[in-house]
Amino acid sequence: MLSFIKPKLAFCVVFNTIVAIGIAMFTAALPANAQTLSEEQGKASEDTKTKLKINGFVDTYYVYDFNVPTNNQRPDFLFNHNRHNEFNLNLGLLSMSVEGERYRANLGLMAGTYAQYNLAHEEDLLRQVFEANAGIALDANQKLWLDAGIFASHLGFESAISNQNLTLTRSLVAENSPYYLAGAKLTWQANQAWAVSATICNGWQRIRRVEGNSLPSIGTSVTYTAPDEKITLNWSTFIGTEDPDISRRMFYFNNLYGIFNLDKKLSMIAGFDFGFRQVALGRSDYENWLAPVLVVRYAFHEKWALAARGEYYKDTNEIIISGRGAENGFQTTGVSLNLDRQIHKNALWRIEGRIFSASESVFMKGNDFVNHNFFIATSLAVDLAFKD
Repeated sequence: MLSFIKPKLAFCVVFNTIVAIGIAMFTAALPANAQTLSEEQGKASEDTKTKLKINGFVDTYYVYDFNVPTNNQRPDFLFNHNRHNEFNLNLGLLSMSVEGERYRANLGLMAGTYAQYNLAHEEDLLRQVFEANAGIALDANQKLWLDAGIFASHLGFESAISNQNLTLTRSLVAENSPYYLAGAKLTWQANQAWAVSATICNGWQRIRRVEGNSLPSIGTSVTYTAPDEKITLNWSTFIGTEDPDISRRMFYFNNLYGIFNLDKKLSMIAGFDFGFRQVALGRSDYENWLAPVLVVRYAFHEKWALAARGEYYKDTNEIIISGRGAENGFQTTGVSLNLDRQIHKNALWRIEGRIFSASESVFMKGNDFVNHNFFIATSLAVDLAFKD
């Protein structure tokens, strides 16, 4: 059954990519509102001022893991706030963005344990690069953009910048899918409601491509935002391989989520990730993984909020997360409760308790494996923005 579904799924993802690129390129070729050449030139000469923005962000944290890892390193599928019993820096970021009428660029440099662990596979000089990209508008209305470089991934609803998320720590789906990509991206904002993008990149969260792999990866996204911005729906895809050409196994990944701002106090995010990977080169059968997540946040006071999260991650064949030799791979349920205090509009203090419970013993506790992991984390994050 799976061998039948898989080619059909691959066709849908590729079709999505082709449609996104085709519609965007067709739109770029149309004159904007039937403007004459002289009108476009007149418009181009009006607002020529370049906008410069500089951001600073610091996310400090302390985590106590009740499994008490001997090397102070938390489970290796976590890349944020992952040091035990240490006061540490998760992310220190200094970024600059420049925007003109038909061009834009972003540069961000970082330090912290997020950079240390999430970019451990990259070249030394690139591990401190949060983003570095440049883009141009391909139409007069600036609805169609081509960006190239290192940029945020189109997959998922969470960011490496913690105060942009409903919870202190990242969900399992976020930690185990790309935070960033390196390549080129075509984005078309069709109108206020619909946006589509198509990406070609070096691989699954890779600046440097896998040695021996000559095949680039592709990704797409389709996003709908309701007119009142209370509902956002997204479907994103990724097709690629993490193997060299001689042993290439293709994988196909889908990321779906909905963001629901029910009122000023209550918000909710529901997400579901699933993917397939070819068993071996030339084979028509596939292994799979999946992960649902639900996050609910309630602001019970102007400066106080609670957030709860439930999640499940099933990776029987250890495609993404190692099950440490468990018979059924990595199958884990997670629950967390989060308390936020908005100290200042730019300063956020958080504390979170989180527990993982696995079907088998996949977590280290001393020299033994156990089926659970509980920790408490707290952080203070400050975000500063400067504009010209």
